[in-house]
Amino acid sequence: MNDPVAALRGYQPSPDLLGGRVILVTGAGQGLGRAVALACAGHGATVALLGRKPEKLEATADAIEAAGGAEPLLVPLDLAAADQGAFERFAQLLRREATRLDGIAHCASHFVPLGPLAEQSLDTWLTLLRVNLAAPFALTNACLPLLTAAPASSVVFTGETHGAAPAAYWGGFAVGKSALPALATIWSGELEKSGRTRMNVLVPGPIATPQRARSHPGEDRARLRAPEEAARAYLYLLGDASAEVAGKTLIL
Repeated sequence: MNDPVAALRGYQPSPDLLGGRVILVTGAGQGLGRAVALACAGHGATVALLGRKPEKLEATADAIEAAGGAEPLLVPLDLAAADQGAFERFAQLLRREATRLDGIAHCASHFVPLGPLAEQSLDTWLTLLRVNLAAPFALTNACLPLLTAAPASSVVFTGETHGAAPAAYWGGFAVGKSALPALATIWSGELEKSGRTRMNVLVPGPIATPQRARSHPGEDRARLRAPEEAARAYLYLLGDASAEVAGKTLIL
């Protein structure tokens, strides 16, 4: 197998890459999630948009349809408050409305201002771990029967630079993100025999998103890569070009 990081950096997706497929994108109302949703729809997928604010999901859906994409499925859901039943009901909705699921791009995240661990509360940690780690697991697990029924499905968890290389003051956010590679590796190992569903982590690096503006408020955003550039890497991992890549963490 060739170096997957080198492959995704030079990847040029075909226009019909995801034709006939259904892709779920979380955090689809803004930033990276919106860019990934638009990219998936622009390459033929029917996209299910999951996010906390309905008005932002509607704006993303409008942009998809204005560009000629298929009508998306909108699912407002607060990952910080969702329980097991909410995830199971979502999977039932997806089965009923979309009938299939070929991939998930986990782009939703929760971030709090940087600060020392001594100043982070239990409630802060529980929310960080719930949105950035537990919810991606629970949502994927609820959708697993749909994913494993697809001919070739792919799940992409979004990592973060300070999860891959922890640093002071990044607290529970970095801790939650640092566990995603273990999740993807374990699950890929368990699904290896079926050969149908792959799970990987993508660390997109510094990109111009609302979260980046909060974590680096004084930064010159003009020097950052656009979310649309990072979205191409998600297309690589969701498509057939990465069929042999499983249980990996790829850092752009």
